[in-house]
Amino acid sequence: MLEQLETWHIVLIIATVIAVIWSNIALLKYSAKFDLKGKLDKQTKPDKNNTDNK
Repeated sequence: MLEQLETWHIVLIIATVIAVIWSNIALLKYSAKFDLKGKLDKQTKPDKNNTDNK
């Protein structure tokens, strides 16, 4: 026999899904503020100052 979920189970599931979606959107907005391209360029291309000192 199929058991039906109680109302508080359904509310808890919906609240959890909304919280996960909201946190992912907040993380995307937060990570968009970072300049990752500039950091990647610095890691892949050595600075002239660092190579002259060696």
